[in-house]
Amino acid sequence: MSASRKLIVLPMTLLVFIGVVLSSCRPSGDLLSQIRERGTIRISTDTNYAPQSEQVPNAQRMANTLCAADQLTANQLQGFDIGVAVEIARRLNVEPCFVAPTWETIVAGDWGGRWDISVGSMTITRDRQEKLWFTPAYYFTPAQLAARKGSGIHSVTDVSGKAVCVGAATTYETYLNGQDLGIPDSDIKVSAPKGVSVIPLETDAKCVEAIQSGTTEFEAFMTAGNVVDQAIADGVDIEKIGTPVYVENLAVAIDKKSPIDPRSLLDAIGKIINDMHADGTLKTISMKWFGMDRTVAP
Repeated sequence: MSASRKLIVLPMTLLVFIGVVLSSCRPSGDLLSQIRERGTIRISTDTNYAPQSEQVPNAQRMANTLCAADQLTANQLQGFDIGVAVEIARRLNVEPCFVAPTWETIVAGDWGGRWDISVGSMTITRDRQEKLWFTPAYYFTPAQLAARKGSGIHSVTDVSGKAVCVGAATTYETYLNGQDLGIPDSDIKVSAPKGVSVIPLETDAKCVEAIQSGTTEFEAFMTAGNVVDQAIADGVDIEKIGTPVYVENLAVAIDKKSPIDPRSLLDAIGKIINDMHADGTLKTISMKWFGMDRTVAP
């Protein structure tokens, strides 16, 4: 072999070596692999949405956690959604770390990689499917109108022309505004009342808190039936109005604009949800937090 030949071969070998080193330093090409490499999955949820999710009062941060300082650990939260999220993480063999952005930010998509998934009782709708991918539904809940006792509101039609509180960017807001919910027609049980003055607050829980504090701005609010049940159990002076108006199919969501390909993660969590339905895990978590099985579509 000539000297000139050696001068060509050596630089090429060096380039190959450098390429291998650099590629080993880059994160893997899909989100599931990256999650497994770092050992954590970042989950967005609501910290004020009992019994689905809420912060545990005075809970100390879990010791020796992999979660970042600005994230919540599993022992700092409780509720149905938290139980589901923790089990998903366990089956992925990673630690769950929680963040609490606003609901409007979560449903808008384009998360910029700030969290990996949402386990926050999100209803699957056509509009949301344009921005987010959804797993199979992990549970189902009735959308329920409720009002302060003695308000004179006895049916859904009674709120026509009245103010009703909802969480901002929820399907409850869409429904009361008379807009297309983007769910199957068979899931809509009661037509929306006309002429409602919709008052959106940061979360549904704020509606309950406002009524409890004696607000005169509105007498009624709409949220998940589970939230109404919890508020009544907590002694809030409200009552359910009529029957549920529609059924919500609730699923884990993943950002379609994730900077790292999330489709393998979507597939993995979809399988986990199906497995949790099949082995009874979701039913067990539902019975614990709702006192009934919400994992079967009505």
